[in-house]
Amino acid sequence: MGTTDGLRGPEIWIRGPVTVPDPTSAAAPAPMPSGSSVTPRRFSWVATHGGAGTSTLAAVYGGHDSGRGWPGAGDPPSVLLVARTHAAGLESVLRTLEVFRRGEAPAGLDLDSVVLVADAPGRLPRPLAQRVRAIEDVIDVYRVPWVTEWRLGDLGGNPPRETAPLARLTGAPGGSPR
Repeated sequence: MGTTDGLRGPEIWIRGPVTVPDPTSAAAPAPMPSGSSVTPRRFSWVATHGGAGTSTLAAVYGGHDSGRGWPGAGDPPSVLLVARTHAAGLESVLRTLEVFRRGEAPAGLDLDSVVLVADAPGRLPRPLAQRVRAIEDVIDVYRVPWVTEWRLGDLGGNPPRETAPLARLTGAPGGSPR
């Protein structure tokens, strides 16, 4: 069983530099021109292992399903890594995060966050919850609960309300009371 020791370190490895506003500057963000519409950022879902759920997530939240491959030249370069919450899935996410940390991911890709899809209904066992916390220490993590309807092939309707932050990130409709 691997450890997360190789992932500990400055958050700049994954999240990028943080800029601090100049307190002497009174400049406010420029207002949006009237009549302009903001389009949601486009994403590529990248599975860190087989069966992670990228096809389902792309169908429900939009975006490009890269499967287990890297996004291609015409695909959105902003990456959402996807894994199930079982032990093998969490280990695969840690390995893929290490690829980004070492700078070995294809040039031009921007790792945005990790999306963890429940591998079963109910709460995670303690050892798996601890692994999730280790991942959350280095990157933003969005959690997707078990959705029986998705397992049965019903991808219609709004995403579960627990995923409202992910829906906002991807520009998908808000959560529903599933």
